[in-house]
Amino acid sequence: MTSPIDSNEVRITGENSFIRLHKQEGGPELTRASHWRVLWSPGGPGHVLYLKSGDLTAGKVRIYSDNPHMARWLQGEIESMLFPEFADQSLPIIDAIFEREGDSISFSREVVEARDETIHLSWWDFLTPIMVAKAAGSLAIGPHGVYTVLIPGLGAQVTLNDVAAAGQPVPDKRGDRDASSACLAWSETWVRPS
Repeated sequence: MTSPIDSNEVRITGENSFIRLHKQEGGPELTRASHWRVLWSPGGPGHVLYLKSGDLTAGKVRIYSDNPHMARWLQGEIESMLFPEFADQSLPIIDAIFEREGDSISFSREVVEARDETIHLSWWDFLTPIMVAKAAGSLAIGPHGVYTVLIPGLGAQVTLNDVAAAGQPVPDKRGDRDASSACLAWSETWVRPS
């Protein structure tokens, strides 16, 4: 009988929803937001938002978190593979409070409150959820594997103090399934060989 246990080491579990905005399909990325709600990791639980936007941050990376230790761990373990600009550990971490709004059926919004900044990440017009299962060693970016439920949003927006970033999500196929460059990524677990 085959064991139901994945023998790899669990590195993190939680959520990693993202928004990548473009002016048009095939055009350059104008805004990139990576939002993590971490339930368990070697760096502890917490939230972090990695954000880079031509409109909102003058093309600079900003990091917001309620657990700087976890945010730094995540930079080294995962973001260094996904988007190296988010992995620069010399960047300051801005203390923030995180909250979710919405019903996840018609819309979902992450609210990030810093000292004098309010950021909204919003998703709507959802496609059918997609189960992604990439075993350890099957990713081109490194030894890790990832299991997650993607809920693509055809609509998405990033605002900073009520100023909206330009652009919109674009189609982004996942295997043979229609998706977009803005997805809720829930029940996300990363593993790597022990």
